[in-house]
Amino acid sequence: MSLSDRLMEDLKQAMRQNDAMRKDAIRMVRAAIQNTEIAKQHTLDDNEVIEVIRKEVKQRQEAIAMFAQGGRQDLVEQETKQVKILEAYLPQQMSADDIAALAKQAIAAAGAKGPADMGLVMRTLMGQLKGQADGKLVNQVVQKLLNDKA
Repeated sequence: MSLSDRLMEDLKQAMRQNDAMRKDAIRMVRAAIQNTEIAKQHTLDDNEVIEVIRKEVKQRQEAIAMFAQGGRQDLVEQETKQVKILEAYLPQQMSADDIAALAKQAIAAAGAKGPADMGLVMRTLMGQLKGQADGKLVNQVVQKLLNDKA
């Protein structure tokens, strides 16, 4: 079953169970998928659907930060619940330790000597980790390793 089909089935189930939060989260991501399909003029495969879901999660995380800054705890909780619902459709992300092991290999392969070589290491590493790790976490790990090396 494709990820799009799974989303549709989960939407039907949420409607049967009167789970408004889950229903709204899935509807919003399905709308984003349909908009992307229209823009690209083809049906999205699972990898493209995952990218759309990741984008939606990132938007909600940014909204959480803004709502928290504005003191809107009710909206923070709502967005946090939606993020958890959407993250269930994403593949498992790599841990910081796993990223550090690959980052050390990338640093050695690139011959990086310090923070000035950050771009070279990130370019190599993000190609390997596409879809498996959060870019911010990768950036933090590489930055720490390069600062320790300098």
